[in-house]
Amino acid sequence: MNRTRFAPSPTGPLHLGHAFAALTAARLADPGQFLLRIEDIDQSRCRPEYEALIFEDLHWLGLDWPHPVMRQSDRLPAYRQALDRLAALGLIYPCRCGRADIRAALSAPQEGAEVPIGPDGPVYPGTCRHRSMAEAAPGDAIRLNVARAFEWLGLAETSFGDENITPGTPHRLAAQDFIAGIGDVVLARRGMGTSYHLSVVVDDAAQGITLVTRGKDLLDSTHIHILLQRLLGLPTPRYHHHRLIRDEAGKRLAKRDDARALRLYREEGMTAAELRQSLGF
Repeated sequence: MNRTRFAPSPTGPLHLGHAFAALTAARLADPGQFLLRIEDIDQSRCRPEYEALIFEDLHWLGLDWPHPVMRQSDRLPAYRQALDRLAALGLIYPCRCGRADIRAALSAPQEGAEVPIGPDGPVYPGTCRHRSMAEAAPGDAIRLNVARAFEWLGLAETSFGDENITPGTPHRLAAQDFIAGIGDVVLARRGMGTSYHLSVVVDDAAQGITLVTRGKDLLDSTHIHILLQRLLGLPTPRYHHHRLIRDEAGKRLAKRDDARALRLYREEGMTAAELRQSLGF
């Protein structure tokens, strides 16, 4: 039985890429097993009008889901519990570094050297790794000590199967490549109490998601989630990484691509059937 979900953030209108992701999740779900989750942890950017538009657009596409809908803003105690578990294992630490601090630290040793870029941007150089959670201040982010996490689990790699890209061939990432290419990811951002990586892992387990559908650009993020699932004792779902919808220049669509907002297609008279057909559904 496939239980899937579509989890948009109400920070802008849904576009063609969102439609493709939602339709893919719904197509691969068994009847009654497609869920909607609102990822609204960034309260500074989330807007109620965008959440209302999400419901309108998805209903227009012909999708439906069980109610009530899970909202991450209601789930902070669950994320706190997960962080407490990791803290008890000695696997997280507070980080006071801002983006400018990270850029400066990365450029200091070898000016002009190529900076490794992970799924969340430049790989963190570990400036605050020596700090303990007892030193945490209100403005700190919380990071995972990835090297210690691999050591605690006794793992040499993370791996997962993908049902779309290479069925039957696991995607593997050696521990040393994870440490060098992804690094100590943020599990709780300033003022949020969590991050995408932590909340999505905790919420997928809470909702009993058995098949995670997401874009190919999140392959590295999936390795992070596999590691967190192992650390938190949570089940690992199956994964389906689908193609991305791109513009004429080959660039992945983003929230700023208002010209491709579903709302505009609706207003211009396109039917849901026509849009679905244009996306291959």
